[in-house]
Parts: sequence; C-alpha cells; structure tokens
Amino acid sequence: MSDSSALDAIRAQVSAVQPKDGERYVGMLSIKTANQTVIDAARRPNPVDLYNSLWYEGEVCCLFADSNIGKSIFAVQMADYVAHSQPVLYVDCELSDKQFQLRYTDQETGLRHIFPDNLLRAEIRPEAINAQNYEDDIIQNIEEAAISTGCRVIVIDNLTYLCNSSEKGDVAGLFMMKLMTIKKKHGWSLLIIAHTPKRTLSNPITQNDLAGSKKLYNFFDSVIAIGQSANDPGIKYVKQVKVRAGEYKYGSDNVIVHEIVSEGGFVHFSARGFAKEKEHLKEQEDSEVSQEKMNVAELVEAGKSIREIAAELGISKSKAGRIVFQLKNETKQEEE
Repeated sequence: MSDSSALDAIRAQVSAVQPKDGERYVGMLSIKTANQTVIDAARRPNPVDLYNSLWYEGEVCCLFADSNIGKSIFAVQMADYVAHSQPVLYVDCELSDKQFQLRYTDQETGLRHIFPDNLLRAEIRPEAINAQNYEDDIIQNIEEAAISTGCRVIVIDNLTYLCNSSEKGDVAGLFMMKLMTIKKKHGWSLLIIAHTPKRTLSNPITQNDLAGSKKLYNFFDSVIAIGQSANDPGIKYVKQVKVRAGEYKYGSDNVIVHEIVSEGGFVHFSARGFAKEKEHLKEQEDSEVSQEKMNVAELVEAGKSIREIAAELGISKSKAGRIVFQLKNETKQEEE
C-alpha cells in the first residue's frame, strides 16, 4: 500500500465515526468546549498504572537502550507482571523460540520459568512475509492477533524490525500514525522497544539518544531508557525520559538501579535502590573533553544557538552553555 493510500484509509476510518453530543467533526479534527472535554473525560476511569509508574493503561510507551543492555529482558519482565492481571501479546522479533527457551531456563538445574498463561508470545513466520507491503501487513496482523486473543496490552520487540526505515522521518511518522490509529480505535496499551546508537557512558541519557527519527519521540506518551553503569558492567539503571500520565519520579536525580539476575530460570532486573544518574556516568578523559569543546566550537562558528548545540551533540543546555562560556573566556584571554 502506498503512503497516500494508507493516509486515505486512515481518513476513511475517521470519517465513518459519528460525533457525540456537544461535539462536532471538521475533517480529522474533533471539536468541543474545554469544559465539555473535562466533563467527558471525568466520566472515564483514570489510567491504571501497568508497571511501577513507568507505563500506564492506554499509553504508547517506548523503552530504548543500547545493544546488549537487557531491554528485551526488561520488556518481558514488564509483560510478565502485567499478564498476572490481564492478557498480554508479546510480538518477539528478536529471539527464536529456542533462544527464548534457553534464556528462561536455569542452565544448571534445568528449571524453567513458568509464565502466566495470559502472556502470549508471537514471532514472525519468514515464509509468510510479503516484502512489498511488509509494514502494512505486520500492523494488520498484530491488530488481528490482539483482537482474536482478547489482548489489550501489546509489546512490540522491536521497532527497527517492523519499520525498516525508522530513521527516515516521514516513513517513521506514517508508521507511528498507523500504530496510533489502531491503539486509539481499540483503546490498547502499547510498549515499543527501540534501539539507541552507540553512546558514551560520560553523558546522561536524553531523548536525542533514541535511534531513528526525532519525529518518533513526539508520538510516544511515555519514554523509558535503560543505561549501563560505568562503575560496574553488571549494574543497569532505568530512567524516565518522557512522562504524560502519572508523576515524573525517575529522572536524572532518581534513577532506579538494577542488577540482572536469574532466579528459578527467570532472568530479570532486580531493583537495588535509587541513585543520581551522574553517579553511574564515566568521568570524561581529557581527550574526550577536548573533542567535545572542539565540536561545540565548530557549531558556535556555524552560528548555532546553545539549544541547537545541545540537541546536536546530545548534551544538556546547561553543559553546552558552560562550554560556550569557557570558549568565550579563552578567546578573550588570547586577545588580551
């Protein structure tokens, strides 16, 4: 299906729905007074906390991390937890069934972890792939699978596999629009796993570390990141990067510290307390600091603002401002 055809299909679904009392439709827009908005929303229950204030019912949540950090382990852990109370569909594009079995089997005792029967795992059948309409087909298949199994919570592992052009803004945006359409249509909760490019352990995690188009970030209701501690390779930390529902509890001043452990065949993140993110960051070497200053100097020379410099280099605005200030002082001293 072409991009224009996909948009036409979305518009057709929208136009088929009739407005409620006090509401009117203008094309893709729904219009009502602010007071009516509050009244209508108050009649519905508040979103349920699905997992430790990190993911709420009805949200499209993104979990991202570097390779081999354990994001799939954490995602399965979240799905396992939710499945104790309701059906969950886990679309696994990462592991084969054998790899999944080995991960959740104690290699010494042979003991296997028993998942809730509500946790359903789906994987892609290579022989059924239609390369021409792959992305449209997989979204349709996920929708049909969730409906047929009664699952209102879906985990997709991972975004790169489903959207091969996730780094292209327009393509990624259209793909997310399609996911958002089925999410709103059915009132589902989605957890989408994504990658981050190789990053230095010296810098705090920001939205700029999410691999692919920055347009993707705007579609997510909440975003969670997993970081690697520079002090101990066995320690990971979980950080909230974006929050819409609930409270912003686990930012850079209060990340959740974890250790990956295996108990009874269940590989999972075991909480070890809380810490400031900077306690788990690597101190920059002189060469790294020098390179960063050079990068900032080049962007200053190009006329970039502090905000633009911070976004391009993946550092905070305050840090970018400090480096710019240092560069100005150094220039002034040289002139004197």
